[in-house]
Amino acid sequence: MPGANEAGPGGLASVLRDKGALTSAWMPAYRAVPRDAFVPDRLWPGTAGGNRQGEVIDRNTDPARWWERVYSDVPLTTQWDDGAHPGTDKGRSPTSSNSMPKMVFSMLDALGVERGHRVLEVGTGTGWNAALLAYRLGPENVVTVEVDPAVAEEARRRLAAAGLNPLTVVGDGAQGCPDGAPYDRVIATCGISTVPYAWVEQAAEGAVIVAPWGPPYGGQAVARLRVGEDGVAMGPFVMSSAFMRLRDQRDTFPPTDAFPGVANRPSPASRRTTALSPDDMGDWHHMFTLGVQVPDLFCRVERCEKGAYRLWLLDTGRTSWARADYVPARTEFEVAEYGPRRLWSEAEAVMSWWREKGEPRFERYGLTVTPRGQHVWLDSPDNPVPVRVP
Repeated sequence: MPGANEAGPGGLASVLRDKGALTSAWMPAYRAVPRDAFVPDRLWPGTAGGNRQGEVIDRNTDPARWWERVYSDVPLTTQWDDGAHPGTDKGRSPTSSNSMPKMVFSMLDALGVERGHRVLEVGTGTGWNAALLAYRLGPENVVTVEVDPAVAEEARRRLAAAGLNPLTVVGDGAQGCPDGAPYDRVIATCGISTVPYAWVEQAAEGAVIVAPWGPPYGGQAVARLRVGEDGVAMGPFVMSSAFMRLRDQRDTFPPTDAFPGVANRPSPASRRTTALSPDDMGDWHHMFTLGVQVPDLFCRVERCEKGAYRLWLLDTGRTSWARADYVPARTEFEVAEYGPRRLWSEAEAVMSWWREKGEPRFERYGLTVTPRGQHVWLDSPDNPVPVRVP
């Protein structure tokens, strides 16, 4: 196989060290648990920054390219549509993957495990993350939960072949695994919009929870929460992320034509112009801020010619919508709004708040989880981000 300076474990290790993701503490596990042992023969590698899937690569027909992608710092989609789409073309939605190595080791570093810690992992996937934990802490100290029986069984097979057999449970990750509690660390390899309180209940006092969190509108970041003696978990967001959703928390949004007034000709919407560009609402931290403050908001994009597009804002209650037409090089944009709410005006208010607060990125936000709910804060836990509930 290729040497350390080419595609292979050594080359990827160098990349991850240069990015600050792979620390000396995790290097023995990285060497002992090769990624290729936890990747199926057929995969769809990430492209365009790692967050879009390329065409299928099959190890049996193109082993060199398969190896090169496995030892690249990209995520590898391994399942579509909960296994209902078994073909070689891409399905509708990716539903399982081997995560981007930089994210794997950055999150493991944030977890801060120590000898003797017991860890609950939510989202077994291909088993690589569980194997890394099991190698470092001992299989008896790792419990991993996977909702998909076929995915769990394949992960068990790979883990056994590597001589690592953590307890692999088939079940709803939102429920955790109470039989193995209490845990010193909890890590989720799937995105959530609500931290299941079962994770906090099953964590020991002082435990750390690391999980990718984001509102339904979009934008996601990894939260690192510390569990207090009062049953409250809180902590900062430590890095941006883009994980598939926990199956229990997947969003299903109504179609645009289900909204009143959308199909009417002529449109009954009120019209105006705005200086707020739809492009200013597409960055990950912008989407996060919008989604936190307007939690019932979601969006859709219609692509047009020459870089133009139409951005729709819609509420989950199906009462209101807004749309704005983006045209490159313009500074004013046509907006139409309909319904009892003015959704574009709400977005303008959120973006004004964001600018007034110094244009915060993820590292200034944090999350608090209590038995009664959760809230996002800015700079300190006693400064909650406003939620604009109509």
